Amino acid sequence: MRWADLEELLPPQSDADLQRWRTDGPTNPQAQLRLFGRPESEVRVTLYRDHHAWCPYCQKVWLWLEEQRIPYRIRKVTMFCYGDKERWFTEKVPSGMLPALELDGRLITESDVILEALERSFGPLGQGLSDPDVLPLRQLERRLFRAWCQWLCYCEGEGSHTASAEQHFARMAGLVEQALEATPGPFFLEQFGTADVIFVPYLERMNASLAYYKGYGLRRHHPAIDRWFSALEQRLTYLGTQSDIHTHAHDLPPQMGCCLSSGGAHQRRLAALVDGGLWPSDEPDLIETRQPEPADVRQLALARMLRHRGKLLAINPVGERLGAAAAERLDQALRCALTNLMAPGHAEPVPPPSGTAAGLRYWRDRISVPRDMPLHAARQLRAALERTAALDGPEQGPPLPVRDRRDQNPAPFVAVSGR
Repeated sequence: MRWADLEELLPPQSDADLQRWRTDGPTNPQAQLRLFGRPESEVRVTLYRDHHAWCPYCQKVWLWLEEQRIPYRIRKVTMFCYGDKERWFTEKVPSGMLPALELDGRLITESDVILEALERSFGPLGQGLSDPDVLPLRQLERRLFRAWCQWLCYCEGEGSHTASAEQHFARMAGLVEQALEATPGPFFLEQFGTADVIFVPYLERMNASLAYYKGYGLRRHHPAIDRWFSALEQRLTYLGTQSDIHTHAHDLPPQMGCCLSSGGAHQRRLAALVDGGLWPSDEPDLIETRQPEPADVRQLALARMLRHRGKLLAINPVGERLGAAAAERLDQALRCALTNLMAPGHAEPVPPPSGTAAGLRYWRDRISVPRDMPLHAARQLRAALERTAALDGPEQGPPLPVRDRRDQNPAPFVAVSGR
């Protein structure tokens, strides 16, 4: 399909409508202002978070603000892993630490200190950070975090050292399950609150990384944690901040120093499924959501690709390798993939031009959730890119770096309105 034909598949939406949705609609990573239907004059908070919408400590503060429906502004900063930090931010925060938050003109850093200040100004979310019921849960989250780091970053292969680290992690996860089962509902206390927000960032990353690097299905092995995730997925606030297995698995290594694979056949199979972007949603050790797929996910993916297609084509190194004369083939390959994305299930897939498989897989590997689009939309887009690439051949794009993710530098996209 031509670009104009693809654009006609989307419902009409003005920039003003889009801006209103970002400002007052469900939680989303593209917003620069959140009002929840209230006047801008009530904004007392500015959140400085990462462009990538990936930073776990930013996610904690972001989710708290969304749950409390506190009007706030967002200014986005590049995490060092993805590119150079903006000078205006390091002049304001010399450490470069994220998240940072301004509350009534006062600058605060460190996520827990930020939450304490927000609680004092706006009240706690359920039971607060210093509540006697919350304090032991905070300590338990740190114990689980340390057990995860030990297994993920210091144990390679399938020897006794790895088995011991796995057993220790499983014991810690069992204690988390006991805490969840001590209440009648799915959350850590009687109702969703601060305790749950504290656990969100790293339990999400544990679920992804242990599946990919260890072949360990956190949600399969720990049903109470699975129920907790399933309850979170009923909240639009969480869905707007939720990432996926592919994004976490490949963004964690430079942040953690390294992530070591167990190397068994099951682990290698799961990692290959994630990298290929094609796996059944009920694969028991790759459960990233139990939420049914919304009806408009393909349109969501298409809209995001159309918005940024010029930049996406410009930064694809495969296009540079093919040369200017062949760049049109990569443009056509992307249109083939998007045509296949939007085609009915019974339609014959449209093959891309010869020699473009690596370029299609370059994009497949660099879709970032939730920055680019929600989880279900990314799943459909990755599958369409892979199926289209497979019609050309097995050639892969440039490998994903593990020391940094400068291939995800947001700078080329920041000039695009509403990145």
